[in-house]
Amino acid sequence: MLSISRVAAASLAAAGFFRTCRAQTPSGEYTDPDTAITYQTWSIAQSANTGAFTFGLVLPEDALTSDASEYIGLLQCSKDPETGAWCGISHGQSGQMTQALLLVAWPYEDQVLTSFRYATGYSSPVPYTGDAKLTQIASKMNETHFELQYRCENCYSWDHDGSTGSVSTSDGLLVVGRAAAKAVPSNAECPTEAVLQQHNNGFGQFGAGLEGVPNESYSAWAEKATATVTGACGSSPTPTTSSSTTAGPTATATCAPGVTDKAYDYVVVGAGAGGIPVADKLSEAGHSVLLIEKGPPSTGRWGGKLGPEWLKGTDLTRFDVPGLCNQIWVDSNGIACTDTDQMAGCVLGGGTAVNAGLWWKANPKDWDENFPEGWHNSDVERAQERVFSRIPGTTRPSMDGELYMHQGVDVLSGALEAAGWEKIPEPNSAPTKKNHTFGATTYMFANGERGGPLATYLVSASERENFSLLMNQGVRRAIRMGGHVTGLELDCVQPDGNLGVISLTPDTGRAIFAAGTFGSAKLLLRSGIGPDDQLKVIAGSKSDGAGFINESEWINLPVGYNLVDHTNTDLFITHPDIIFYDFYEAWDAPNGTDKTLYLDGRSGILAQSAPNIGPVFWDEILGADGVTRQLQYTARVEGGDQTGTNSTMIMSQYLGRGTTSRGRMTIDGALTTHVTTHPYLRDENDVAAVIQGIENLRAAIKGYANLTFAVPAANQTTQEYVDDYIVSAATRRANHWMGTAKLGTDSGLDGGSSVVDLDTKVYGTDNLFVVDAAIFPGMVTGNPSAMIITAAEYAAERMLVLDSKKSKRSHLSRVNV
Repeated sequence: MLSISRVAAASLAAAGFFRTCRAQTPSGEYTDPDTAITYQTWSIAQSANTGAFTFGLVLPEDALTSDASEYIGLLQCSKDPETGAWCGISHGQSGQMTQALLLVAWPYEDQVLTSFRYATGYSSPVPYTGDAKLTQIASKMNETHFELQYRCENCYSWDHDGSTGSVSTSDGLLVVGRAAAKAVPSNAECPTEAVLQQHNNGFGQFGAGLEGVPNESYSAWAEKATATVTGACGSSPTPTTSSSTTAGPTATATCAPGVTDKAYDYVVVGAGAGGIPVADKLSEAGHSVLLIEKGPPSTGRWGGKLGPEWLKGTDLTRFDVPGLCNQIWVDSNGIACTDTDQMAGCVLGGGTAVNAGLWWKANPKDWDENFPEGWHNSDVERAQERVFSRIPGTTRPSMDGELYMHQGVDVLSGALEAAGWEKIPEPNSAPTKKNHTFGATTYMFANGERGGPLATYLVSASERENFSLLMNQGVRRAIRMGGHVTGLELDCVQPDGNLGVISLTPDTGRAIFAAGTFGSAKLLLRSGIGPDDQLKVIAGSKSDGAGFINESEWINLPVGYNLVDHTNTDLFITHPDIIFYDFYEAWDAPNGTDKTLYLDGRSGILAQSAPNIGPVFWDEILGADGVTRQLQYTARVEGGDQTGTNSTMIMSQYLGRGTTSRGRMTIDGALTTHVTTHPYLRDENDVAAVIQGIENLRAAIKGYANLTFAVPAANQTTQEYVDDYIVSAATRRANHWMGTAKLGTDSGLDGGSSVVDLDTKVYGTDNLFVVDAAIFPGMVTGNPSAMIITAAEYAAERMLVLDSKKSKRSHLSRVNV
């Protein structure tokens, strides 16, 4: 029998890993009977969507006073008797997948094979190029589990082609990431050639408190590590990936020189929430517009093909069907951007193609308190009206008008209403009511499909002869002479991409970066616009250094600063009436009735976003600093792996408008962007708002019949819960990133904090603009898609006014000659 049955059967049955990533003491001490090594262990219980997992750790005796570079580890993971499994850990600072040393293990014949991997972005990790070393102590397997004991040297610092990082054991805490899949990798016999399928058997992070982990016997136990297990490399075919209709790893690009000799009035880089609307409005005004998207087509309307087998022949893709939106977290190859350490959609539509589609009319305070005069609610309200006339949104996305599987919505709404919170049936009809209120989830969906800008703004733009769309095409930088952009240099990063230059109309042409908070900031940096320390990184990079703009032409602006996101704090409740729906299972084997309802009538649960979202509710907290901070809670039916029952809901608390904490994005020599300074809870008043909001919620739903507030538990104070909740980009992000090219009147050229002016024009330039979430000065109330599109509508309006003014100036100049 495998020793996992004896490690701590009790610990596997106990509450497992919390997504909240609390700092945890070990689940128990375990002494292996064969090796006599004593481990401190952390265990995750088997559940419907998560395999059993145990990680054991021993550190050198002095690891709490002198940072260790190595450890002895134990991995025990569940496996399928037929398909096997892989499991692994991240050594990263916050247990993250990206920009961290990863270790993956899987059973093969009578051995357990391992591979060190590295992921620069959300793509399949590649073999690690650094000097980490693994030697095995022991391994074993049976029909349902496998186990590995090993020594890992040079594993707490890493260097992958210049991308570096490290963790410190002397801090007394490590954050360990874990992931698992239900099948061995392709080409499993050769660790260096194995191709990993994405994790579909659980993933997350946990805080590992290190008290008791160092051991005086470490050196003696480390000598037991003598086996180097390399597999059977050299006999396997070229690595392959699955032939399914999901995306695979990006193929090697075949570059062609040039795309066109035509010059454009406007070239927009990035076809997302900012780029699509601004391109539509500018082409509507008669300008020639080229919209460039780095990624592939998404929805079926635009030639997308990716999706499960059951969508074949329907002209629908995974992006069209709302109920498949969560698949990106287990299958993002070829969809997620690979040049950032955060999740971002590099497909046509950007975030609006891959997100859950929540659609909120802004609280006027979001404009008035975040933006300068000229961008207040009274300035943008006409633009917002135009947006909502085209994308009105819906609280009933199913075409039959029904709300499906609303048991969780009913339970939580009932509890809030009983506590005196006000019900707002149509939240977008009352955008100012955001304090002790709740309402139905509102989506941008239309006709039972994703809708949004892909089904509206892009459709109208594509009908014009003066509009062109180029997909699967990267852009390296803006080519400029001083502050004037003359063209855009293409970057061949996708199959069949192009090299060369896209020219702007001489004298009057304009370039617009709309590639998202990280993408637009990166483009600015590669164009020689940003902080001096970041421009020096690019000047020294292998990719851009030789052709980088001369230092005398650099424009020093605070690009990458002012980074902000909703601070996410997860809370869990249980109630016997709550019913879980497995949206992940719907990818491979949807319920027959649900499949028919959707394909025949765009109705049913699959017309709603995964994972059964709602209600959404709001609270406001007045801080000691006089600032009112906005909280939005988004509830959803999942989290059973954390509570032991599928009758569970997670309530994600988003700290939004009013938060004063800010972070920073930077770039490395491999031109990958990083959240190097997270933007969460750096101000004690932000922390106090999170705590008070949870206190208000606990008090509101306390005593509601059969409802249990599971996390934080009744015996834990809110203060203790928040104090124990690890703060990092991996554990607290909502993925609503904003702010890296801040809009404002205080020009960064003069020591101010702003990158773009009120017309969204980059300071120090005369024809380069940024239009996306990067320009937002601060965090907003809710999910930001509608506000970004509104900002794009308004930015286009201001640009066209600039056109008019420029035309008048040119006319006067000619008259006076």
